[in-house]
Amino acid sequence: MRSHAVRFLSEFDSIMAKLLKDQFDRIYLNRLADELVKYQSNFPKQRMLKFVFDQDWDQKELKHRMRHITLALHEFLPQKYEVAIKILKNAAPQFGGFEAMFFPDFVEVYGIKEWDLSISALEHFTKYSSSEFAVRPFIIKDPKRMMRQMRDWASSRNEHVRRLASEGSRPRLPWAMALPEFKKDPSPVLPVLKILKADPSEYVRRSVANHLNDISKDHPELVINLAKQWITESSETQWVVKHGCRTLLKSGNSDALELFGFHEPNEISVKQLQVSPSLVAWSGDVKFEFELVSQSPELGQIRVEYAIDFVRKNGRVSRKVFKISEGTYSMVSKVYRCQHSFKPITTRKYYPGIHRLALIVNGVELAAGQFELLSTKT
Repeated sequence: MRSHAVRFLSEFDSIMAKLLKDQFDRIYLNRLADELVKYQSNFPKQRMLKFVFDQDWDQKELKHRMRHITLALHEFLPQKYEVAIKILKNAAPQFGGFEAMFFPDFVEVYGIKEWDLSISALEHFTKYSSSEFAVRPFIIKDPKRMMRQMRDWASSRNEHVRRLASEGSRPRLPWAMALPEFKKDPSPVLPVLKILKADPSEYVRRSVANHLNDISKDHPELVINLAKQWITESSETQWVVKHGCRTLLKSGNSDALELFGFHEPNEISVKQLQVSPSLVAWSGDVKFEFELVSQSPELGQIRVEYAIDFVRKNGRVSRKVFKISEGTYSMVSKVYRCQHSFKPITTRKYYPGIHRLALIVNGVELAAGQFELLSTKT
């Protein structure tokens, strides 16, 4: 069975396509209200539903809808925080996934002054959804106290709580409040990552890897030094280190490449690079093929990537690197046939113009071609 955290991540990756905000429909909110009635017999269900589905509801986006539900809970649950939290803790096990993050959001909005009660609630709610957003104001308010708590959570018997220790303290967690102090100095989070780097849960280890990748964007040498220490510990930790260095590898960081056995490709060359068509239709594909040839008896261990210098609205370019493959090859040459789609996606906007396509082997650009992306009117 997939854990709720894996589900949460997959939902997050496709949030725009699935219109997750529409999960907060009348059926869902009725179910929530019915659950609250079990623990507060006089809970004003109809008044809450009327409050939620106000005249502005249809215009609200996902996070605004979630916060609006939080406000509704505060409006109609008992005003005493301790009592409201007890009701929510009883109801939470019946809800999960991203949608249920209004439970920890309630703590974020109304519980910052009730430290012990709120920390206990966040630990409880994260078992069913995730408290990774809600915990961050507590880190900002008292980082030393909160990181002591994170270290305790890192040793929890519950994998969801252990994941919170890493995910909640990531300096660059997407969609979340930033942690600027940890961007400047990540040393407070390192004890948590050391505890979790060989965690038996894969999705906890994935969080550690993502956390390392965050740190690498501001402190590459620190992550490389950690990688050198951890890489020999176990196959699980090797994966954490490799995935945590992915941005360094894509950027061609020579120390990271050497650490994973990708040496300078001095004896490798690219032959017969062909990019077609030269004029790429809007929403079409650009195809390219090439041959890698080694002057040595074998290609050896190589990481093959391509980069596209995308034209931006202002006429400048922005490079994005994509991995083709990596491995150890005993042959002297290898032919690659690839394509890149320009079908519209939510995470990138395309603009017409000349695009450069570069081939990269072990962090070194070996060849390049170009094509022109046509406008939508063509």
